[in-house]
Amino acid sequence: MRTLLAIITGLIVSTFSYSTDLIPSDHVQKTLEIYTRIIGVESSKNLGNVPEIANYLADELVAAGLPKEDVEVVPLGETASLIARYRGDGSSGKPPILFLGHMDVVEAYAKDWERPPFELTRDDVNFYARGTIDNKFGVAHLTSTFIRLKKEGFVPSRDLIIVFSGDEETGMKTTRMLAYERPDLAEAEYALNSDAGGGNLDIKGRAIIYRIQAAEKTYVTWEITVRNPGGHSSRPRPDNAIYDLADAIKKIQEHQFPVRWSEMTLAFFQETGKQLGGELGDAMIRFAYDPGDKEAAARLALESSYIGTTRTTCVVTMLKAGHAENALPQSATATVNCRIFPGISVADVEVVLKEVVANKGVEFELLGEPTESPISETRKDVVAAVTKAVHTRYPDVKLIAYMESGGTDGMHFRKAGIPTWAVSARFMNPDEMFAHGLNERVPIKGFYDALDHWSIIIRELASD
Repeated sequence: MRTLLAIITGLIVSTFSYSTDLIPSDHVQKTLEIYTRIIGVESSKNLGNVPEIANYLADELVAAGLPKEDVEVVPLGETASLIARYRGDGSSGKPPILFLGHMDVVEAYAKDWERPPFELTRDDVNFYARGTIDNKFGVAHLTSTFIRLKKEGFVPSRDLIIVFSGDEETGMKTTRMLAYERPDLAEAEYALNSDAGGGNLDIKGRAIIYRIQAAEKTYVTWEITVRNPGGHSSRPRPDNAIYDLADAIKKIQEHQFPVRWSEMTLAFFQETGKQLGGELGDAMIRFAYDPGDKEAAARLALESSYIGTTRTTCVVTMLKAGHAENALPQSATATVNCRIFPGISVADVEVVLKEVVANKGVEFELLGEPTESPISETRKDVVAAVTKAVHTRYPDVKLIAYMESGGTDGMHFRKAGIPTWAVSARFMNPDEMFAHGLNERVPIKGFYDALDHWSIIIRELASD
């Protein structure tokens, strides 16, 4: 494994095998410097480290020339947000554009990883660390792009505002504050999110398609609990909270929600299937033309990258039970996380889950406040700008709108009335995307190829 010193001294030398000679070397180095620095901060929940990242990024932006009064770190509990306004000359008469990302990450335990999760390391193909994709990739590239444009003397025709949240992976309290409690941000015409979208590569590294995220499924979590009087472990009883919970879990595992679709998801499968080819591509095309094709739907259900685009999904993600090794469990709880297809209510899914479990003794507790958000219909100027950025790298790749199976900050900005599209700079094989998983990684080539992405988009949208 290579350390920071090896990355900065050795990797920069090979940079231009991955990028064009038109990219300034200081932008290359600054992006890698920021990426390395923020990945080195373990910004998962309850550690209180997100403000360290926010303050570091704020200092970098101020050092590049943004006025101190236009760069704001907003504390909230143990975390924080970052808001940085790059002021334009107002010549376009248009409202600001928001640029979204999040500075926090999900937990990663060093004992489980092959590499240190909070140190940027590499091999000949990939960078490795927690956050290399989700979402310190976007945060580093956006921050570095603002610095680059400022140093180049670019004066936008409208204000550009970085809006980085601090707890997207957990309660989204900072996201809600930014979306619903900041009148200055509510004035934005739209938002571009670095946390989703992007290009898909096939197993040979060939670009298949570029996806613009225009909608998200509803994120919702229940805790299901079984209770029992318990007793001494030497005197087992017929009913056992853990066994009863296990029965409920197995029933949830075996249940598949009905196939759903929209014009957007069918168009996505039609185009992706054409580009992908083979058995999987054929199933996509068949599904696109006939969502009632059970064999095609079943084939897509085998693919973790695509099952969420075909239906509501629910999966058990956490367990807790018992209180002593020599005592029968008095309670057992499972966390059930669902991603609900647009148009289906949270209440309806709860009804289905209770019917599936078929045990009135299983308690359901809804956690948090689920957010149902609308689809953001694409607009020509945004699509044209993103197309120009993508086609500088892959001239023949088609762009298509899609629905995200996961959840991002974008859901709250859409709900707040700000159209939001996720247009990440990354291109990679979706089967290699280990965000939230072990040994998260991103292709080194993809990291450097992305260096012009945001500057092209910004110049296209803020130069008129």
